Amino acid sequence: MIIMRAPSANRMPSRFGKKTLVVAATLIVLSGCASIDFEKTLATTNRDAAGFTDGNLALVQTKEQRADRDKVASEILAKPLGQSDAVRLALVNSPALQALLAQSWADGSRAAQTGRISNPIFSFESVRFADELELGRQLSFGLLDILTLPQRARIAKRQIAQQQVRLTTAVVDQITQVRQAWVRAVAAQQSLGYASQVNDAAQASSDLARRLYAAGNFSKLQRARQQAFYADAVTQLAAAQHASVSTREELARLLGLTDSQVEALVLPERLPDLPKTPRPPEEVGQWASQSRLDIQLAKSEYEGAARIQGLTAVTSLTDIELGIRRGTVFDNAAGTETPKQGYEVSVRLPLFDWGSNQRDTLNAQTLAAANRLEAAVRAAGSSLRESYSAYRTAFDVSKHFREEVVPLRKTISEETVLRYNGMLIGVFELLADARDQRHSVLAAIDAEQQFWLADAALQATMLGKPTRATVGAMVTGGGVDAGH
Repeated sequence: MIIMRAPSANRMPSRFGKKTLVVAATLIVLSGCASIDFEKTLATTNRDAAGFTDGNLALVQTKEQRADRDKVASEILAKPLGQSDAVRLALVNSPALQALLAQSWADGSRAAQTGRISNPIFSFESVRFADELELGRQLSFGLLDILTLPQRARIAKRQIAQQQVRLTTAVVDQITQVRQAWVRAVAAQQSLGYASQVNDAAQASSDLARRLYAAGNFSKLQRARQQAFYADAVTQLAAAQHASVSTREELARLLGLTDSQVEALVLPERLPDLPKTPRPPEEVGQWASQSRLDIQLAKSEYEGAARIQGLTAVTSLTDIELGIRRGTVFDNAAGTETPKQGYEVSVRLPLFDWGSNQRDTLNAQTLAAANRLEAAVRAAGSSLRESYSAYRTAFDVSKHFREEVVPLRKTISEETVLRYNGMLIGVFELLADARDQRHSVLAAIDAEQQFWLADAALQATMLGKPTRATVGAMVTGGGVDAGH
């Protein structure tokens, strides 16, 4: 650091104090260039993700707001919780979502801070020599900070915009998790009901087989088959009970429910019916554009990295500090008071570090951001096509079960009952048909679950938060056999 001082004057002009005040006032004005309005940030997210938040996203900051949210949560939990109700409940009740909003506010404020100049430094010194006393005052600030302020302000605004997109993306992801957790919880509860029915039928079949075997009317092999089916039904019931508890608790965690709220939680008995028609591919294809969140974020990161690269090209070489000095020398022997004034410029010399590593880092980061942008643009259409394929496949399979497999199973069951009433088949054949019907019902529930999971994933992907949706293997027992 080299320090250059201007020669002191024996008399301090009155305009020196005025200049100091002007400089201070200028610094105060410049310090307010970058700021963040988080209410506006939330309004933007509510607008861009209206299909996810329905305009209800808000940060709770007071006890009164918290009390109002608790009241709304109680009203929602007073009736069976639909999927849209689950989303609304998460928005008003989830502390994890509130933490996400508060952290976004903090990150946005931190980004805004980078667009402000550093506070000036005021120093005071007192030096006594013999009969003389010298008092010195100095106001110093980073000259390079002021010269680069417009560019740093633009960078700060770009970073705030990036944080806005990140917040919207995170909210979309959170709501998608709630939607999918609700689907899994309702489907697991629905499957548990059928598993209980099958277990009851298997137990009755096992008891009947045991009595027939004791009376000598059943072979050991026949009895063992019925007992094996009952043992399998018990295992499946236990697995279904755990799946119901696990998915329900997963939903409770995402909703941020307390223990008392968990007890009040009531889910619908079944999943919603399929829509009459699926989304057309044209509706999905129009989202493969620059308006997607992932492309917006990648583009903003690239432009921000390019601006920072240009700024670092200057700041990595040197730093300049300007100080305004004012002093007074008191000579007690002579009884005089002599004012002194001047300025001081400090320049950091790039002797040992020319900033090459910083510039290389920024060059590499800009190059990486450019390639991430290109990758996001190229992947946008692919992720949409994959997500739509999963959505459409799940719709077609679920529709097939609803319109083909389940009605056929119902017809077979009705005919089996007629044959049983006509004493053409026995009770075990009737129970075997009930087991086959159970497989078809569970397969239909699984198909509906896959569709609603794929639907939630597709909505997130369309907005720009790629979410994978895998169409799981359907229950193989759901087919229709020719006979028994």
